[in-house]
Amino acid sequence: MILINLLPHREAARKRRREAFFGALGASAVAGGILAGAIFLWYAAQISNQQSKNMVLQTEIKRLEGQIKDIANLQAEITALRARQQAVEDLQADRNMPVHLLNELVSQLPDGVYVSSVKQDNQTVVIQGTAQSNERVSELLRNLGNNSQWLTKPELVEITAGSVALSPRDLRRVANFNMRVRLLRASEAQKAGAPANGASAPTAAASAPARS
Repeated sequence: MILINLLPHREAARKRRREAFFGALGASAVAGGILAGAIFLWYAAQISNQQSKNMVLQTEIKRLEGQIKDIANLQAEITALRARQQAVEDLQADRNMPVHLLNELVSQLPDGVYVSSVKQDNQTVVIQGTAQSNERVSELLRNLGNNSQWLTKPELVEITAGSVALSPRDLRRVANFNMRVRLLRASEAQKAGAPANGASAPTAAASAPARS
């Protein structure tokens, strides 16, 4: 016997294929959603972990910044203490500067040069005096610039011609001079190789002949 299917089998096949397609599409959507959710949760966990690390780093950075500030304050205090110590040492060493000045003037003055005024302003010394000639003034400048251990950088400010009456009939021509020179501190003299011994200076000054 021959059986004939009178049902619309083509519509049924298309329906089955459509249902299979939508089923596969739904399954893919569910799988994609699950995968996207898993990826989202993984990234969220990574972000949370990194944020926790960042908070720890920020806390450590703040702590280190506080330590750096403390170190900077300590360094500033150390620098200030060293400056005070150096100032005290300079004051103690500078007590003998007038002695060194007078001693050097006595030892470096050539014959025929007479000092009438000596003024000291910090480390600058202004010397005024009279010399028998300009050559004597030049010799004094050379002595102060090359031979002195405590005086340096002599500078002639002014030199003028003058005269001195030794007697009513004896009138001598002289050179009146004004010069500046720098007086070294004890620390500077030590660096330059000068013996910064305050005890020997008064003895030398007392034993040298005075010129005025």
